[in-house]
Amino acid sequence: MAPVAGGVGFLSAYGFFQFAYPYHLMRREQMTLFLFDGDYIRQTYRGSGWLARFVCDFLDQFFHLPVVGPLVVALLLTAIGVVTYRIIRHFLGKWPSFAVAALVFAWSFLRETENLYSTRYTLVVLGYLALLLLALQPRKGWLKLASLAVLAAFGVWSLGSPVQRYYGKAWGMPEVRYDRMIGLDTEVARENWDRVLRLSEKDLHMTEASYCYNLANAMKGKLGSGLFKHSQDGVNSLFIRVSTDRSPFSNGIAGEVWYQLGDMTIAEQSAIIALQASPKHTGARYIKRLAEANLVSGEAASALKYLNLLSRTLFYGRWARQMMPLIQPDQPDERLAGSRKRLSHEDFVHYSTRPRPVLKGLLEADPSNTVALEYLLCYDLMNLDLDHFMEDYPRWVQPAGIYREAVLIWLSLNDRLDAEHLLSFGLDREAVDRMERFFRNPSAFRDSYWYYYLNAMEEDKR
Repeated sequence: MAPVAGGVGFLSAYGFFQFAYPYHLMRREQMTLFLFDGDYIRQTYRGSGWLARFVCDFLDQFFHLPVVGPLVVALLLTAIGVVTYRIIRHFLGKWPSFAVAALVFAWSFLRETENLYSTRYTLVVLGYLALLLLALQPRKGWLKLASLAVLAAFGVWSLGSPVQRYYGKAWGMPEVRYDRMIGLDTEVARENWDRVLRLSEKDLHMTEASYCYNLANAMKGKLGSGLFKHSQDGVNSLFIRVSTDRSPFSNGIAGEVWYQLGDMTIAEQSAIIALQASPKHTGARYIKRLAEANLVSGEAASALKYLNLLSRTLFYGRWARQMMPLIQPDQPDERLAGSRKRLSHEDFVHYSTRPRPVLKGLLEADPSNTVALEYLLCYDLMNLDLDHFMEDYPRWVQPAGIYREAVLIWLSLNDRLDAEHLLSFGLDREAVDRMERFFRNPSAFRDSYWYYYLNAMEEDKR
């Protein structure tokens, strides 16, 4: 019976973290860093609880892998259930022992689903349970007490206190919606744009989700055509503000658009703030982004510093060693050539809250930067700034539907809906007829710019 119960518990835990909650563990890995370096290990893992901290950070790096991470957690949780059962069997019968073991297993499982919960406490619980089981092995009462005292002292030294504020909440519950959100963020960092769009099929109606959806569409050349097929929170769905008063998650994701656009200043600022605000003030993902940003911008000393760190990790070491020869900006490499081409060569103050001048500078540096162009046009539209939109709108661009709709609004507002002006923008009378149909039944055109503009104007009047 016990092996069957253990097998069921293991498969349940593995299946949940592999299929129903797949990004929770990956996010945890992004926020940690483990270096295979003697000095680092000696300085980091000393003092009370050194063993639990060491094993926790060592195991967390495997959460980078989709199969191995759930396997590690499932094994730890199953071990907690098994050890608990064997302890309780010293005092109770088989079925009461099963009940207690199941409750402890369920409690540990739910704690593992808590947002940014640390594997360390699962290890601490398992460690203390294993020490208690060892202390119960001697038959003589005095020897059991002596063993318990010795093993408890060893536990405090190697595992740390079993009760700490660092361990977080006493109880957790899975948030599948949040897991999908961090899944979007994870796939954006990996540049899996098709996967981002698949995860976006069920609209989460969250600013960060729209942000990821828009970036994926922009990288596939479809920002304008796909913009209003998804919920939008104004310009916040295009650019997330970088600020020290925001969470590590928001700051970490805020730099992704700027990195793809070619502005390494804001991309680097985002990663630094996220790094400082993370629970351990570290994170492989943020260090990798800092290395990439400095490689692109040609900051050799900074890039080498971050690459040296990553070269001593298990899953980023090979990439870091491959990138080291590319530290100098004149080194040819197709992985960096496009990003280096987009760099602005003018010195100006960068603000993530004022994207328009940054986008204009990027386009001046590289007029072929179509991602920056689409973000500029959509930024104008989200701001209801049609005058700037018409200034930025290049007539040679194959116009997306929302751009044509914006042009029609501007022509209408300026009394220029005549054949000559329509023809100059590649429009015809059918486009005007479609706009007239919109005003007769706006709800039939919910994915149009007209619908967004009309609702935004009505809100401004209130």
